[in-house]
Amino acid sequence: MPWILQRETQSSRAGVAVIAGVLVIILCAYALLEAAVRAIGQPPWLIDPQTAAQRIVALPEGIPPLLLGVTGGVVFMAGLFFFLSAVLPGRKARHILQDPRAGVLVDDEIIAAALARRARLAANVTPEQVMVIVSRYQAVVNVRPTSGVPVRHDDVFAAVQDELTRMAPSPMPDVRVNLATSGVVGA
Repeated sequence: MPWILQRETQSSRAGVAVIAGVLVIILCAYALLEAAVRAIGQPPWLIDPQTAAQRIVALPEGIPPLLLGVTGGVVFMAGLFFFLSAVLPGRKARHILQDPRAGVLVDDEIIAAALARRARLAANVTPEQVMVIVSRYQAVVNVRPTSGVPVRHDDVFAAVQDELTRMAPSPMPDVRVNLATSGVVGA
């Protein structure tokens, strides 16, 4: 069961792999086409493979510096995109809940809704006055109190922390509570 949970919390890299594969196929097909056209004695479609190889060896000769810089920047950005896609962990916005009988995955939005409800009850405010953002390692609770009604930071923090402890998501996010300095008129 753990491999299925791991698979469901990690993003697929199939799209990036398909893009890389299509680019390589197009480049190889073009090189094959130019080589075939040259083999039968026809003029090249864009550039003769031998001429292209000679120009690459002679770089930066014959190319304006601006064009060379822009081309280098584009190639660098494409390479950086593919490198970071391969190295960095892709993560879906989900947490694993511990259950002895089954694997349970919960979207971060569901956890945020539960934490917002507990924070709202602890602060005694309306649902519009609480906003919760849950990420992999942090849950940020923003509360805008009603004007004239004090809200204790510790009460909201304890309620949210208790709800997270009862859920026991993996990985457990740290809680941060922000109380707005200005309140909402009426409730």
